[in-house]
Amino acid sequence: MNLGIFGIMLVTCFFIMCTIKLTNKEGEICMGVSVFEVARYFLSKSIPNTEYAITHLKLQKLVYYAQAWHVAITGEKLFNEKIEAWTHGPVCRELYNVYKIFGYSEIVVTTHVSEWSIPLESRKIIDDVWEAYGSFRGEYLEQLTHREDPWKQARIGLGDREISNNEIEIESMKKYYSQFLNK
Repeated sequence: MNLGIFGIMLVTCFFIMCTIKLTNKEGEICMGVSVFEVARYFLSKSIPNTEYAITHLKLQKLVYYAQAWHVAITGEKLFNEKIEAWTHGPVCRELYNVYKIFGYSEIVVTTHVSEWSIPLESRKIIDDVWEAYGSFRGEYLEQLTHREDPWKQARIGLGDREISNNEIEIESMKKYYSQFLNK
């Protein structure tokens, strides 16, 4: 899929907007990390045409795992945006609306960031998520999330292909992933 200059410019402009002002649905300025900053951090690690390339599907799962492991390790959310239990696994709707233009293609990274607003402790967790999951294809990560309790719990009563916007609860992520930590 060739996105052309318009698609690349759209994503680039969005990256710039995210670094200038972060607002919620009510227009309030938010402090802290946004899901878009986490996505940009992962995209900065993408290596095109390798197992470390990032598609939209893979990006959604990486962001989910970053949130899940962050809350399990620190007890705090990494970002405030909700993650929903969609048919193809965990999805952040806001992120989906920006990156859906890439479809199943690799996401083209046109901007490089040398400074991050993500705190060092959080970057270390994100780096660990990248180390653990970064070489896997999005389809494999989708299958992995489908076997894990947080996604399954959010989809109780739904069919395999039934559309859902049920939120994957932070407490569910914390409880499930905390059990794998060495205490």
